[in-house]
Amino acid sequence: MFTTLNKIFGPDERNEGVYKINIYLLRLLFILMFLFVGRTAWTHIFNYQGYDSPREMVAWSVWAAFSVLSILGIIQPLKMLPIVLLEILYKVIWLVVVAYPLWTSHQLIGSAAEPQTQTFIWVILPILAVPWKYAFETYIYKPRKSSFSPLQPDTHTTR
Repeated sequence: MFTTLNKIFGPDERNEGVYKINIYLLRLLFILMFLFVGRTAWTHIFNYQGYDSPREMVAWSVWAAFSVLSILGIIQPLKMLPIVLLEILYKVIWLVVVAYPLWTSHQLIGSAAEPQTQTFIWVILPILAVPWKYAFETYIYKPRKSSFSPLQPDTHTTR
């Protein structure tokens, strides 16, 4: 049983040491994105008859693009990780800027923002799926490995 758990929760050398569970969760996230976001966005785009504002159609177009790129994420989840980071960022920003003030003033329930809030609150799933150590080291800061060894003479000094 422990070997099975180790296989699922252990690091995967094929995926740069990221835990396999994170790879599985990212693939699941990309599948859900393809199915649900894609269905909704593409249905809206194919049924577009010019009634929505052009700005609203930008959002639908972005979500449709997310669904197409999620196909690549199913195959190569770590290479498409920036898509997930973008998803987390825009949803959290929206929740903080739009939903939170409405919620604190007791105006969220019944407002036009309530359905979007119910959808965006699921941002917790991508937050849990992201291998944060890998994301931090890949996109923000990766410490350099020192080539200095106290047992070897220092060859970097100038005379």
